[in-house]
Amino acid sequence: MKKEGKNLNLKSKIRRIPEFKGVVFWDITPLLKDKDCFREAIQRLAEHYRGKKIDVVVSNEARGFIIGAALAYKLGVGFVPIRKKGKLPYKCVDLTYKKEYECDTIEIHEDAIQRGQKVLLIDDLLATGGTVKANIELIEKLGGEVVGIGFLIELGYLDGRKALGDKYDVFSLIQCDTTNG
Repeated sequence: MKKEGKNLNLKSKIRRIPEFKGVVFWDITPLLKDKDCFREAIQRLAEHYRGKKIDVVVSNEARGFIIGAALAYKLGVGFVPIRKKGKLPYKCVDLTYKKEYECDTIEIHEDAIQRGQKVLLIDDLLATGGTVKANIELIEKLGGEVVGIGFLIELGYLDGRKALGDKYDVFSLIQCDTTNG
């Protein structure tokens, strides 16, 4: 594989694990440990969002933090984490939502986003869209405006993009249209 710029095959660095806790797990660790591919992934995301008015990048734990923080640094904007309930030390706004197999509660610091701030929501993976929709709800509850939603990987066969509707600019670097990739 050639190791320069646009010739990198990022999808080849995603490891598919067929049975991890009852689901197909898309492991980004091989991409992250390859310095050229990780740099290229962040560069491609930054190119897509460069020039757009973004005040802050928001990401959900845990793998989303890796992509989101690196992208915020590259874009020269702040980074805000959304975490599972009980993990943030300051006053928080929380939201309980239903996932495919259970309920989860996430939270964000109440002063993390100012009313009217332009927010780029970044995560590692778009599956059914449930977690992303919950993230959007928290951001908008604080008065933030979601100006883009980006992913490293999109599992097209789960229709998460459809669940998000047409209101948002959704971008994914890597498309997996079947459970085999």
